[in-house]
This record gives sequence, structure tokens and C-alpha cells, in this order.
Amino acid sequence: RSTFDVAVVGAGIVGLASARELVLRHPALRFVVLEKETELAHHQSGHNSGVIHSGIYYTPGSLKAKLCVQGAALCYEYCDQKGIPYKQCGKLIVAVEQEEIPRLKALYERGLQNNVRDLKLIGAKEIKAKEPFCRGLMALDSPYTGIVNYKQVAQSYAEDFKEAGGTILTDFEVTNMEMAKESSSENEDGLKYPVIVRNSKGEEISCQHVVTCAGLYSDRLSEISGCSPEPRIVPFRGDYLVLKPEKCYMVKGNIYPVPNPRFPFLGFHFTPRMDGSVWLGPNAVLAFKREGYKLLDFSSADFLDAVLYSGLWKLVLRNLSYGVGEMYRACFLSAQVKQLQRFIPEVTVHDVLRGPSGVRAQALDSDGNLVDDFVFDGGSGDIGSRILHVRNAPSPAATSSLAIAKMIADEVKQRFEL
Repeated sequence: RSTFDVAVVGAGIVGLASARELVLRHPALRFVVLEKETELAHHQSGHNSGVIHSGIYYTPGSLKAKLCVQGAALCYEYCDQKGIPYKQCGKLIVAVEQEEIPRLKALYERGLQNNVRDLKLIGAKEIKAKEPFCRGLMALDSPYTGIVNYKQVAQSYAEDFKEAGGTILTDFEVTNMEMAKESSSENEDGLKYPVIVRNSKGEEISCQHVVTCAGLYSDRLSEISGCSPEPRIVPFRGDYLVLKPEKCYMVKGNIYPVPNPRFPFLGFHFTPRMDGSVWLGPNAVLAFKREGYKLLDFSSADFLDAVLYSGLWKLVLRNLSYGVGEMYRACFLSAQVKQLQRFIPEVTVHDVLRGPSGVRAQALDSDGNLVDDFVFDGGSGDIGSRILHVRNAPSPAATSSLAIAKMIADEVKQRFEL
């Protein structure tokens, strides 16, 4: 059995960034990353919009706001150091109705409070100058927003981690964590590395401490370790459309709607990609499988887990009309295009194709509230006191990954006295 000082469960962008930061800070210790898939950054980290967010939307003083602003600067700096390509193509948050203008101005004030760089409000003429095909009354211009391939960034973190002496074990699905039985401590390892982490094939490693960054499975890993199952993860699938290649000239940078506080999700937006394509969307519908990227993907365990949770029903009942609208739009292409035409009237059904999908690990509390901020916790008892769970790392987690990693490394040092 292999022994390590710290095991990080989950090789998404947050897990890899955290493992990288830990091994750089503690080069004398042995670290391992455990990943259930055969490749890295396979789920949320490889199925996101690729936007480097600037930190406008988030509640001033929240971890989201602080870590996003720090993380964006660190992300650009890291990409420059490593030669990872990115584009600082900017973002316009566009008000197309008079009633959206007060909300847009409030968003501008919030961005200033969060110390977002180079923000300014612009009028219809300046919108046209930046995005010739976009209509709008007023927009919030964020030139600091960019795009990058986050899977490439995550793989670079993994290389840094391995070069610094870290170990990555793929095809290692964690199914059990327990304390080594004292009677089995024939040697010092049983006492020094008391936590046994076992996978679905019966293989195991021993370690002193565990950090979980398990995204869609963060609540289940917490339960496995005897910690709290709350907040629960409910998977929401987001389906994107893509502009046909010959129509991509209509979009230069990110074009976003003004968020409506009555609705739980952001709404349709235009996102240019590093490969030159343009993604449109996403919508947000309940996924019937935690890693269900296709419409017909189904897991009875995941489905029952979601629909038997009272928090989900409270969320659904509060947002019934919104939810029905999202399901309708998921089925009918013309309904999605109608949302897009609010910003670019020239877009037609003939200009778009169905594109990729992602599944968002949405943390939900028992009152049906979306858990909006990052959540880190551990537990009590023999195992619980040796574990740090990253329970909720929603968007902008990819942007914030290096800043989150620093925070996790601080927390690990404090909790585990490394």
C-alpha cells in the first residue's frame, strides 16, 4: 500500500490547482491526487464556457468576489509564464430594456466595490462600435474579461504538480475512507498514515490527511467520510448552441444579459472560444444523471437523490414559470434563438447548431436556496478531523482556481498543522 502525507481527491481544475499549491509550499511532504476518470479535468473543468471572469456579479465582501478578482489576475499571469494562449476579448453586459438600466447601474457599482479593473458604462453608439451587430440601450463594458482553454490550464497545473514530486493516480474512484485498525499497525506506517482511502476496485492508499475537490460528488464524498451531507449537490445541465462558422463574425467579445434577481440562473449569452467558434447559451435544466451530458442520460440513483430532496422542490415551486420556460426552450430551438435576438436581431434559426453541454454541480440547502458562495468544511471524529472538503466551488471557480488554491493551502496548514 502506498503512503502519502496528503491525498487530494478530484483532478478537476480546483483539485489540481490546490495540489500544485500544496506541493510547492511543502516540498518535503508526499502528495497524491486521486481521480476516478482516466483523464484529467474531464467534467466541469472540461465542459465550461472558458471565460476568465473579472468579478462583477458577486456580492461585495463574499469569497466569490474576492477570489475571482485575485484569481483573474493570477490566471493571466500564469498563462503568460507558461505560454498558454488566451484572448482578452472583453465583455459587454447589455441592457436592452429601460427597466434593466437601474439594475445595470447597480451592477456597475457592485463591480467598483469589488475592485474590478477598467469598468465603465457605455451608451448605444459605443456598444455598436464594440459589437456592430448588438443592439442595446446601455452596457457595462469589462475589457479585462477574457477567454482561455481551462482544460489546458488544468493540465499545466498537473505538470507543475508532477514536476514538484507529486503523484497522480487516475482510474481511482474513491468509495471508502476509514481509519486503520490499530491492531493492524505492524509497522510505523499504520500509525503515521492512519487514513485508508479505498477505490471501487479494492485498491487503497494510506495518508495522514485528505482534501476533497470532488465537484458533482462533493456531498457523497462528505457522507463517505462521515461528515455532513449538506449542502446537497443537484446537477443542472446547460446546453449550448453554436453559431455556424460563417456567422461567427457577428460576435467579437462576450455579450451577456443583465441578470434578473427573480431568476436563479443568468440566462443566455454569447461566448467566443479560443478555437474561433462562438457558443450561445446555456440554458439550465435538471440533469437526470450527475454526469449526464446528453438529453437521455439517466441514473436512477442520481435521479432519486435529486427528486427526493425537499430543497429541490422548494426551489422548483418558487421558480415554476422559469423552470417550465427553460424546459420549453431546451426542446425548441426557435425559443432559444428568440432570447438571442434580443441582443443580435440578425441571428436566425438557420445560423445556429446544437452544441455541447455541461453539468453544473449546484449546491442547494434544505430551504431550496442556491448556495452562492464557496463552502469549505471538515468534520469531527477520527476521520472528519483529518479531512477538508471543498463543498461548493461554483463558477467562477476556474477563473479563481489559483486564488482558491492559496486559500485551501492556508486552511490545510492551519487545520492539519503541516
